[in-house]
Amino acid sequence: MIDWDRVSELRSEIGDDGFDEVVELFLDEVEEVVMRLGSKPDPARYEEDLHFLKGSAWNLGFADFGALCQDGERKAGAGRQAEIDIQAVLDCYGKSKQQFMSEVEARKSVSAA
Repeated sequence: MIDWDRVSELRSEIGDDGFDEVVELFLDEVEEVVMRLGSKPDPARYEEDLHFLKGSAWNLGFADFGALCQDGERKAGAGRQAEIDIQAVLDCYGKSKQQFMSEVEARKSVSAA
């Protein structure tokens, strides 16, 4: 679900303070789009929204979420918005976020040791 190698790579590239800022920014920006998809889905924006979510997800190691967004983005680009399971995208984000938040600090401590 989470590509922990990518998380470690990002943290080593930008340091702990920079990493914390990226996580905060990621959560703010992604949650805005996720909330819109959950409350006011607009099939005309699916390709754009899913493209944004995909890039953000892969940057922070949310591998499964990013892959699901990529699949939806491709379907939207092909005019197949009705085939996109937005609820699955939202559920995957929720599970990914929960796993990430519960493990990221523990993994930081282990890698610092």
